[in-house]
Amino acid sequence: MSAVESHEQPIAIDAEEASRLRNERLERVGRWLFPLLIMAAAILAWDRICVWNEIPRYILPRPGEVLATLFQDAGILFSALAVTLRITFLSLALAVIGGVGLAILFTQSKWVEMSFFPFAVILQVTPIVAIFPLINIYVDDQTTKLLLCAWIVAFFPILSNTTLGLNSVDRNLLDLFKLNGANRWQTLWHLRLPASMPYFLGGLKIAGGLSLIGAVVAEFVAGASGQNSGLASRIIEAGYRLNAPRLFAALILISFTGIVIFLVLSWISHLILRRWHESALRRDH
Repeated sequence: MSAVESHEQPIAIDAEEASRLRNERLERVGRWLFPLLIMAAAILAWDRICVWNEIPRYILPRPGEVLATLFQDAGILFSALAVTLRITFLSLALAVIGGVGLAILFTQSKWVEMSFFPFAVILQVTPIVAIFPLINIYVDDQTTKLLLCAWIVAFFPILSNTTLGLNSVDRNLLDLFKLNGANRWQTLWHLRLPASMPYFLGGLKIAGGLSLIGAVVAEFVAGASGQNSGLASRIIEAGYRLNAPRLFAALILISFTGIVIFLVLSWISHLILRRWHESALRRDH
């Protein structure tokens, strides 16, 4: 009986391992296949609705017309996208520098945090369209106006998440650092900053999309126009001219850009956290 059991045990382990590998493969394929299938079905439904209801192209163009316009007007649309991306990445960089710097300052002094954090909340909850008239009065340069608006939108997620991470350090580790004579800045550099990295990267992924949204909204409320204007001005212009295919092409370009920004920031987060943090480690099934 024991001989039979000894022969059966490896078979059970091999079967379990094969099932786990098969599930992992299915999950990897499904992660990309299912969204693509849903997207294809949505595009097909969009096209059929346009055909069956004979909707004019200036109201709702067919997907093929939008794709053709995206290639035909690539020079106009991608030059406008470059302007929008410049505002997006500059505002994101400023949000990272300002948000992380202020979060570190908050961590070093509770009095500073209690004094200034409410003002950061006020900036976050006040709609940018309500703030822009004041910015328009006090700031002359158009690029600076757009950059300031986008920065306001992207700043708070970095600040709040990094502050939360810096304050979420294990108390036992803090006591250990104190027992070993570490000063405040050594504790910050060797303990608080590494521990806050997952929180900061989570805020960065949120702020990446918000900086793009802030840049586009700022262009809308600023009424930016001309050759050196961004995608929002192309959308407004296409709306005035009833050029629905170009309008939809610009919208799709903005959406695709937001997806790429999120994926790139998620990939960077995975590279940083994959060797040590639970959120990025491979899970056993």
